[in-house]
Amino acid sequence: MPRIDSYRFGEIIINGRPYNRDVKIIGEEIVPNWWRREGHHLYPEDITDILSSDCEVLVVGTGAYGVMKIDPSVQEVCQKKGLRLEAYRTAAAVERFNELAAQKVKVAGAFHLTC
Repeated sequence: MPRIDSYRFGEIIINGRPYNRDVKIIGEEIVPNWWRREGHHLYPEDITDILSSDCEVLVVGTGAYGVMKIDPSVQEVCQKKGLRLEAYRTAAAVERFNELAAQKVKVAGAFHLTC
């Protein structure tokens, strides 16, 4: 499972490698340059790869100031799949992701790096 080394506005370092655009982590895979239908909103079609994975928890980083909003349909789809959705400002989401990964929970992450 990838480990997030650090996060600061506009940059996340995963396994020693810096990323300057939004990123997803799904199992062992790091998906850089994550684009969404609308930049500051999250919809189910933005995370189809996560929804089709075997993860148990999805941790969403909503940005340094929590600007990214999660559409209610995301929670509905996650519930139907049996996927627990947790959303935090990105700094807290990074901590939570690492905590769950250390506990060997099948966790996926979707992180908005700016606002």
